[in-house]
Amino acid sequence: MRGDSVAPATAERTVELDAGRASLQSMEFPAWDPVLLDIPGAIDIRWYGLMYVVGFVVGQLILVRLARARFWPVSVQQAPDLIVWLVLGVMLGGRLGFALFYDPDHELILPWNFIKVWKGGLSFHGGLAGVVVASWLFTRKHKLPWPRVADVCALAVTPGIFAVRCANFVNGELYGRITQAGVGWAMRFPTDPVAERLMHLSPDWSMRDRELCIQVAYHHRTWDSIQSGLSPVDERGALLKEPVDDHMLEVSRRYWETKVRPFLDWDAVKDHVPFRHPSQLYEGIGEGLVVGLVLFALYWFTRRRPLRRGWYAAVFLLGYAVVRFSLEFVREPDAPLQATHPNGYLFGMTMGQMLSTGMVVGAVLILLLSRQRDPPAAPLAVPGEGHPEANV
Repeated sequence: MRGDSVAPATAERTVELDAGRASLQSMEFPAWDPVLLDIPGAIDIRWYGLMYVVGFVVGQLILVRLARARFWPVSVQQAPDLIVWLVLGVMLGGRLGFALFYDPDHELILPWNFIKVWKGGLSFHGGLAGVVVASWLFTRKHKLPWPRVADVCALAVTPGIFAVRCANFVNGELYGRITQAGVGWAMRFPTDPVAERLMHLSPDWSMRDRELCIQVAYHHRTWDSIQSGLSPVDERGALLKEPVDDHMLEVSRRYWETKVRPFLDWDAVKDHVPFRHPSQLYEGIGEGLVVGLVLFALYWFTRRRPLRRGWYAAVFLLGYAVVRFSLEFVREPDAPLQATHPNGYLFGMTMGQMLSTGMVVGAVLILLLSRQRDPPAAPLAVPGEGHPEANV
């Protein structure tokens, strides 16, 4: 009798453990809509763009805080001016870097393609180079020591890195390499080439077309709610140029109804989609949170006697490079580069690893060349104001 009473309880616990393991092995991609506000006839407000705004706003607050603490020799009123230069550096440098490093055909170099930043294509390493140039120009204009301005940039940038990596995750882009269920935070992505093929999502469509179809596949939106927002296509699914007559609109409607809608069911296709590392989250935590906390701790413990000019920037470069180089082993290489360089570049490194190695070289040069360690200067007085204390 005792054995009969124990067996059901044991079996029940076994079922619960199996269910727990299954849940850990099947983390679901949330498939949030990458568009926060879908404005008809206007540029959509996307999480990706919003996270850049968040990064710049938080960065500006940090710049002001560091000016108030007299970590760098500018007034509290002048500190926000740097963010304008950095925005230009990030956007121009990020776009140019993507065109040079990740676009083998270099089509984005063309002016009419270069300005289409809303279609994606920003490189961190290109943005970093843009920040270096922009901050140097800022220091030349205001006669400031560039190494210390580089330090404040390093201290202010990591919240933005974390925010943008979260937006990469929402977009389902920059996912990791194929792995097994239960490894890390493995999950299946609807933007995986296998998933897109099974759901009949064409790379020739607009980005918004694919996003809307994924929303339907996850049952986040109904077909009727997105149908009017889909681009007109011909009988093969190729995008049509405006204007489109009534006949072609009917052809387009039939295509979406018969060739796409029946296949938009994530539950039916997900078992055929491989698990991948969510490398966007790994990078957000490593490059953004971990490196940011290290820099904050370093600043906090040295705030009364700051390190030599440029050393905080060097720590950022080294920290980011180590994290990025390591995570490149689980991050899926960009498709265009994988097609042209399937075995990698120098010593089998990915493009991200090569560029991160360059960051290490830059950090070592800063450490070797930076010889000056002095207390931060008092803030500069704003013309027309009484005394420096008014700016603190």
